Amino acid sequence: MNPAPAPSIDKPALRARLRGLRDAFVIDGAPPIAPPAAYLARLRRSLCVAAYVPLGSEADPAPLVEAALAAGCTLALPRTLSRARPIAFHAFAPGDPLEVAAFGLRQPLADAPVATPDIVLVPLVGFDGACNRLGQGAGHYDRALVGLPGVYALGIAYSVQQVPALPVDPWDRVLDAIVTETRLIERNTAS
Repeated sequence: MNPAPAPSIDKPALRARLRGLRDAFVIDGAPPIAPPAAYLARLRRSLCVAAYVPLGSEADPAPLVEAALAAGCTLALPRTLSRARPIAFHAFAPGDPLEVAAFGLRQPLADAPVATPDIVLVPLVGFDGACNRLGQGAGHYDRALVGLPGVYALGIAYSVQQVPALPVDPWDRVLDAIVTETRLIERNTAS
């Protein structure tokens, strides 16, 4: 007798549930996410760190950005033109003007130089212990990370966003690590 197939996970419903948990966590006063030692050890002058401006209750990468600046790194932010087109990273420095794009995203102006990040701080809706990420659903970061071989992709999230396991599609990019307000989860690279 064949075992019953595993039930599929309704990603839109899971996103809605996890956003609700994240929203409630932030309303209750989410603590800042401190830069983990493994991240700090990677920082050095001349590296480019791509961050993001948090939208709604997304985890704020500000402490990691401050650490990157203190180490002499340059910064970049994502810029998107449409849901179908991949994001590109553009140089950014504190105080540079930002424009409001679709969905309320704040991004660099179109004439900001394109940058190639060495480290990407990745927002997410949900994650599991294997560093799989559930994003907003457009695949922007998955496509961007595929085009950046060798980049260190660090997810930024709150512990309430963790689930036991996420469904993984062939195009999903596993993150190298995820940092929350309580710990760092690193992808198991042992084969």
